[in-house]
Amino acid sequence: MRHERVPVLVVGAGYAGLSAATLLAWRDVPVMVVEKHPSTSIQPKAFGVGPRAVEMLRTVPGIEQSLTSIWEGIGDGLRIAIARSLDDPDPHMILKNDDDFAFLADVSPAPNVGAPQAEVERVLRDKAEELGADLRFSTELISLEQDTDGVTALIRSDGEDTIVRADYVVAADGYRSPLRSKLGIPVEGRGELSQMCAIMFDADLSDLVHDREVTLWYLRNDEFTGVIVTGTGVGMHVLGVNYDATKDETEADFTPQRCLDLVRKATGRPDLDVRLIDTTSFAMAHILAERYREGRVFLAGDAAHTMPPTGGQGGSTALQDGCDIAWRLWLVISGQAGPGLLDSYDAERRPIGALTADNQLANLGVRMPPAARIGYPEPLKDPISLMISYRYHSSAIVEEPGDDGSLVEDCRVPTGRPGSRAPHVLLDWDGQPISTIDLFGSGFVLMADQAGQAWVDAARLVKDRIGVQLMRLRVNGEMKDVQGCFRERYGVSEGGAVLVRPDGCIAWRSPGPTPNPAATLEQAFTQILHR
Repeated sequence: MRHERVPVLVVGAGYAGLSAATLLAWRDVPVMVVEKHPSTSIQPKAFGVGPRAVEMLRTVPGIEQSLTSIWEGIGDGLRIAIARSLDDPDPHMILKNDDDFAFLADVSPAPNVGAPQAEVERVLRDKAEELGADLRFSTELISLEQDTDGVTALIRSDGEDTIVRADYVVAADGYRSPLRSKLGIPVEGRGELSQMCAIMFDADLSDLVHDREVTLWYLRNDEFTGVIVTGTGVGMHVLGVNYDATKDETEADFTPQRCLDLVRKATGRPDLDVRLIDTTSFAMAHILAERYREGRVFLAGDAAHTMPPTGGQGGSTALQDGCDIAWRLWLVISGQAGPGLLDSYDAERRPIGALTADNQLANLGVRMPPAARIGYPEPLKDPISLMISYRYHSSAIVEEPGDDGSLVEDCRVPTGRPGSRAPHVLLDWDGQPISTIDLFGSGFVLMADQAGQAWVDAARLVKDRIGVQLMRLRVNGEMKDVQGCFRERYGVSEGGAVLVRPDGCIAWRSPGPTPNPAATLEQAFTQILHR
């Protein structure tokens, strides 16, 4: 039997697993990914990557360009409608155009990318392998044991067993998560809400929909409820049909003939020429893990929070999980942080995962027939801020006195408070326009006001003393504040400074100067890094 050693073992090659592997490999942390399926998804599945997820991924060169090129080849915007079928003469339009999202250009330099999951997974897989990640498909995790020094995993591929010794494991193995079950991590939430059969088909819908007018249709008629995405211009479509396993309905009931009938019912074209490509079944569920960490194993993606697709944030949340655990593991494995930093992953990501899942559940209630909405929560009044401007609270944040503990702030009016996302500010760097967002990802960043040279000098001393990766700059020193809004958006006055983590979250802030900036900054790092 073979024996191998790797710092991080990732189980599952979906959004969370691939983003974790990519960000770890980019930071030169050796990582192995095992996935029981032979490849990434061929079904489009989740559709769309939000700007916050793109912000976290774009630190890896080439990823943002690859994602935007996919979307540029598909559509110009996204509409959402409720209808009986595609030929419904009077559909109820929930979202008609992108005007509601136009303000995002002032909030983030990252786009909202309407790419299907299959294409996003392909981009991440290619980039992870290019960076040296060891991706092993058709490989299953058989067993896992932990001790005080690491994790021992038995994996199997083509009947051959291998023992893998790892420091840490990322469990990104889906909503049923065998690893979560083996670890005995309880779950809460409403559980499985329904089953959905996804029918991938090819048909000419040009008389019903327009290319590049991407529309998500929630279908309700006398035969079924479901969803379909049209206008992607890729020549194939996916119809998702809800069914109830508690009423003895199974995936086997979706015979080829029934699938053809359902597609024709969904399109309103009883004589439509249809070619079936693939069918698969999955659960629509609301399942929340009660903790994201068990020893050296960390849950991510659907293993941590399974949510209905209504709202489109399940995929983006999973991508952010992977990126988030990656930078924490990197700091600990590289010796820049103590192991206690890893506790902040659960403290920070679990409240946001639960809030997002609950809002998706609320959206489902709104888009379901009225009789099925009983007991569902109300949607958030400002869901876009949840997508971008959520706030963290943990020992990896030096909170200010009087912090209200809020989980969301209005992304249009950022505060710069510790725990919040570092706001977008347009800068000029030797004639080149960049965003503050472009500075984050490689390590910590200290940004001081123009009069904050003492903070920059102190940061140089602290960086050498504690051995942490840290960029230091003065706004309106090395870089110019083009719109003159840095102080307002970051909540600092003359001589103030902020410290931003690799994930683009503000870890600490001093609104103004202090008598001993080096001691103040070192004390902040000591808490944040658990040194």
